[in-house]
Amino acid sequence: MPWKGEKDPYKIWLSEIILQQTRVEQGLNYYNEFVRNFPDITKLAKAPEEKVFKLWEGLGYYSRCRNLIATAKYISLERKGVFPKTYEEIVDLKGVGPYTAAAISSFAFNLPHAVVDGNVFRVLSRIFGVDTPIDSTEGKKYFSQLANELIDKKQAGAYNQAIMDFGAMICKPVPQCDQCVFNNSCYALLNGKINELPVKEKKISIKKRWFYYLLIEHKNQLAIRQRTTKDIWQQLYEFPMIETAQDVEQGKILARAEKQNWFIPGKYEVVTLSPVHKQQLSHQLIAGRFIHIRVKNKPNQADWQWVSETGLGKFAFPRVINQYLEKVRQQSLF
Repeated sequence: MPWKGEKDPYKIWLSEIILQQTRVEQGLNYYNEFVRNFPDITKLAKAPEEKVFKLWEGLGYYSRCRNLIATAKYISLERKGVFPKTYEEIVDLKGVGPYTAAAISSFAFNLPHAVVDGNVFRVLSRIFGVDTPIDSTEGKKYFSQLANELIDKKQAGAYNQAIMDFGAMICKPVPQCDQCVFNNSCYALLNGKINELPVKEKKISIKKRWFYYLLIEHKNQLAIRQRTTKDIWQQLYEFPMIETAQDVEQGKILARAEKQNWFIPGKYEVVTLSPVHKQQLSHQLIAGRFIHIRVKNKPNQADWQWVSETGLGKFAFPRVINQYLEKVRQQSLF
């Protein structure tokens, strides 16, 4: 990976923010594009926010992008573009927690702070036979303490990279124990607990939400708006949308839209109703339908923008909308 062996704290920070909640193979192209467009933190800080969000489009967890922008502006303006060099200063940056701070401080400045990611949790719990849940407060504290006791203080960066790579390549969820240098001493292997460690205690509760997007067309332009509330996909764009707790009939959606003065009764036609499109998030399942409506009178909504079909490409949309657009664009929207 291009960030391995990297000493520039900006690029390390960028890679770590991108890889939060993201697989390496997915994040790689995003990292390369960000470095190409913003080779240093000052250029990132000065970039239009819409351009940054457009580059981030598809990565999900958009609070990371908002934090990325805020931190870049803080370092560029308040610190004259100089990245903080101590763990304490780094962990205070917006969107940076103990894991990311440890990664930046050890890889960029060789400071002795252990990086504890999912791979490290797995390695330590198996080798030492620790059954304290890794997602509990007690577990996070214990594993962090253990990892910091084990770290090579003179080669902190190399050690952190090595143990993470070991977890990713050898001590995987389905481990390659025959290739492991600890196969004579690993507690989990010797006691038949490979599949029991590490332990997690929490079960994720999934909330289902129904989003009905209205593609309101007037003279070959569509209405879009920016999501500004503190919810999923904040600052991304969408078509005017009505949320329900369950799947409902098209007529009820149109009636609600009429009450909000999105279009005049009898002055529009329904062009198409899409099948259900879904997007799975960490704690939510979004199910949506797209209703394409052609109106005779242009609605007057203060937070709407009117764009052409080709103009849609300039805006960052959630994945569920992009998937729909990719499908219908094969035949053209209008």
